[in-house]
Amino acid sequence: MNKTQPHSLFTDFDIELFKAGKHFKLYEKFGAHLTEVNGVQGVYFAVWAPSARSVSVVGDFNYWMQGEHPLYVRWDSSGIWEGFIPGVDKGTKYKYKIQSNNRDIITEKADPFAWYCEHPPQTASIVWDLDYRWKDQKWLEARKTQNQLNRPHSVYEVHLGSWRRNSEGKFLTYLELADELTAYVKEMGFTHVEFMPVMEYPYDPSWGYQLVGYYAPTSRFGKPQDFMLLVDKLHQAGIGVILDWVPSHFPDDAHGLGFFDGSNLYEHPDRRKGYHPDWKSLVFNYGRNEVRSFLISNAIFWLQQYHADGLRVDAVASMLYLDYSRNDGEWEPNIYGGRENLDTISFLKDFNEAVYTMFEGVQTIAEESTSFPMVSRPIFNGGLGFGMKWMMGWMHDTLQYFKREPVYRKYHQNDLTFSMTYAFSENFMLPLSHDEVVYGKHSIAGRMPGDEWQKFANLRLLYGYMFTHPGAKLLFMGAEFGQSAEWNFEGELQWYLLQFGYHQGIQKLITDLNALYKSQPALYEKQFSPEGFEWINYSDHQNAVIAYIRKGENAKQDVVVVCNFTEVVRADYRIGLPRKGKLTQLFNSDETQYGGSGVGHAKAVKIEAEPWNGRDFSAAITLPPLGIAVFKMS
Repeated sequence: MNKTQPHSLFTDFDIELFKAGKHFKLYEKFGAHLTEVNGVQGVYFAVWAPSARSVSVVGDFNYWMQGEHPLYVRWDSSGIWEGFIPGVDKGTKYKYKIQSNNRDIITEKADPFAWYCEHPPQTASIVWDLDYRWKDQKWLEARKTQNQLNRPHSVYEVHLGSWRRNSEGKFLTYLELADELTAYVKEMGFTHVEFMPVMEYPYDPSWGYQLVGYYAPTSRFGKPQDFMLLVDKLHQAGIGVILDWVPSHFPDDAHGLGFFDGSNLYEHPDRRKGYHPDWKSLVFNYGRNEVRSFLISNAIFWLQQYHADGLRVDAVASMLYLDYSRNDGEWEPNIYGGRENLDTISFLKDFNEAVYTMFEGVQTIAEESTSFPMVSRPIFNGGLGFGMKWMMGWMHDTLQYFKREPVYRKYHQNDLTFSMTYAFSENFMLPLSHDEVVYGKHSIAGRMPGDEWQKFANLRLLYGYMFTHPGAKLLFMGAEFGQSAEWNFEGELQWYLLQFGYHQGIQKLITDLNALYKSQPALYEKQFSPEGFEWINYSDHQNAVIAYIRKGENAKQDVVVVCNFTEVVRADYRIGLPRKGKLTQLFNSDETQYGGSGVGHAKAVKIEAEPWNGRDFSAAITLPPLGIAVFKMS
């Protein structure tokens, strides 16, 4: 086999963009690309290593011998090493052997741009291609409208390794999931699936949030094309795909990005900015243009090559604040004396601008837990440019309220009503995520108080309240059938619970709530606008009852929601309404098919000309115990 010969995929313009932090398709240039040079098949390799003295490709084709196949550094001070190696085929395992100018340190690194990696704990990169015939054109056309903010977003959050296991307790493959998961999500009526990180990661207990192979779907479940098929099948079923994306930190594994070329190449060199004390991991240098290009190219890669419909950006708060999880003296203020990381703010704006400019019908979603302003507001208005933001305050206050015995809830009604004071300050998604069912917090069902009937009645009420509250929705897997145990990433969900009536009832309830959400424009058309919500009564603390109206574009489609947070049936409970007519029950969480007691309204209720709650009209209804009822006004 001939040794490496000079060859390049880079133009001068590519180098300019890379250095300026504006090259957003670096995956077309860096990495390992099967190609032909002068009629000879082989692989072109390119890696960024500006502090390197020498770089060579080692792999199973040259017995992992350093120096057998050197790369050549470009003349333009870009720090890029490149070269063509003839005879290397698809499936070849390889790494980069890097000798640094820094004290002659020698490192052996996986390719940061590899499209496929060895199954952990093995760590080599694998030469691969992205050839695949997609069949989701109908979905891609439809998502331009279906995935907009004025459409339903009911998201099923999934950890691929523990959704289901096979009869031997092993992972389901991407191919198996393409059939089983797609069928299940479609049957349940969710509009989207959100995958916890699928990018290659070395350590199972990290759940995927400690990434090494940013451009490679994990080989735990199959090949890259197998993951494409999973996305494709979901799209063909009309289901959107959101990927968790982690630009906030990365592990210091020897084969990863840390100290890549013997220098702090990807991580910030100042430990006050470049090390995350909570996760014992490294933090990207957002002020370095080449790193910005690497990360934004990565986001574009998953949207372009894997047809993702959205990116949920992990741990945004940890990126935004210089003092995040740091004590006094462990951080340095920005140039204006503040605690905001100005490089991060600039990076996130560039990221969102690139995504929304290059793709129609996609969304970016921030997991951001602070009151940082305008996270989901347009960049031209001074915002960060995200499409949505997780509503962590709603999650915390609501779960805190539901943990209380009903007899005490009248003292804590503000826990429920407070969310409406800021519900429209951002485009919020209501998350009951994986973070809420681990580390001793109990499952969502396990937090509910009372005997068995009360626990499940509370759970049904919680979900009904969630689906009628303004904002998009997210449920972590298992919550949709009332899993009793905390989530365990090392096994599958407690599917056996579905032999029991109460759990069947919860699953049926979620299916019907998804159908209700999608069928009632008042629940989604203005879900991010104050015009889409109106209180009827939020001050009935004594009875622990709240009532509100959800509104869409057409007033004739408005829905009325009444929640009773106690186990007392309340007959002839009067609510004020804006006009005459009748109320027809659309949904009731106390129906017997869900495991409830069957208190509700089979027939329409007349709206009378009797003033109540400051309105000229009203209706007397019966409130189910620990229940929520949804009515259509006509």
